[in-house]
Amino acid sequence: MGQNNEVVNDNSVERKYNTPYDDVFRTLLNDCKMLLLPVLNEIFGENYTGNEQIVYSKNEHFLSRQDGTEEERITDASFTVIGEETKKYLFECQSNPDSSMLVRIFEYATQIALDEGEIVKNTLEVTIPNSAVLYLRSTKSTPDKLEIRINTPGGTVSFDVLVMKIREYGLEDIFEKNLLFLIPFYIFNFGTKKQLEELENDSTKLEDLKKEYEYIVRRLNELNEQGKLSAYYYVTILEMSGKVIESLTARYEKVLKGVKGVMGGTVLDYKAKQILHEGEMAKARKMAISMHEDGMKEDTIAKYANVSVEQIREWLKSVLT
Repeated sequence: MGQNNEVVNDNSVERKYNTPYDDVFRTLLNDCKMLLLPVLNEIFGENYTGNEQIVYSKNEHFLSRQDGTEEERITDASFTVIGEETKKYLFECQSNPDSSMLVRIFEYATQIALDEGEIVKNTLEVTIPNSAVLYLRSTKSTPDKLEIRINTPGGTVSFDVLVMKIREYGLEDIFEKNLLFLIPFYIFNFGTKKQLEELENDSTKLEDLKKEYEYIVRRLNELNEQGKLSAYYYVTILEMSGKVIESLTARYEKVLKGVKGVMGGTVLDYKAKQILHEGEMAKARKMAISMHEDGMKEDTIAKYANVSVEQIREWLKSVLT
């Protein structure tokens, strides 16, 4: 996501500070990049299997201004997928749909194309990346694609910016299509002021929402147990969900406490209850080693395994020696 002057001003073109949603989006991109492939399959109609390689481009780009100055802009995700074919992508995220996104996409896409362009004899060849935007909020009138049209002396060219909308994906869609990347942003389906006020004042509706998140946790746990989702991805999805929930529901105490309770303390102890309370220390050790191999720090592993850091170090020592 681009950067923002203020968290509340998501429509600003000039953005200087990350919002919590920016941070979550970037974390998922950097730490759970293989979750991107099903998203690309959904948006672009690709057929990626998970065996492809994702290579990120630099996300800092310097845009030349008419006064001769350069302005640094940071893209959310510019990357190449290497499989049977090699394709470039630009994937942005926006909390509210607005036309300023087109300006940013055009700036990013053309600068990326220029950075990676090649001069052959007397010709500069550039490639515009396949571009898309994830809208966390949208309405019935939000289009399924945007268009950038360029009038040149040689004629008019254009390219589409495809749109993915959180509101179009229910939980069954998310799990059936393996769109786990969207889970941390699922709360936006209930994130309007009116909806949050209703949840805050209606215990029945709040309980229904909590049940949806209990379902999310159960399905993620099943994928983890089946070996289809690593422990690291499992934990990261839950942690990032908690961050978005905390930010979006900060002014609604009952909603925050209720939903964060499911995704937070209760959930964070989920693996520990399942494994340790049944006396299955071997499984806890295996999970801890898996988390370490995925790059997780010892204190974080200890938190989720519900054992001491010393115990984690002891388990890891037996593997590393």
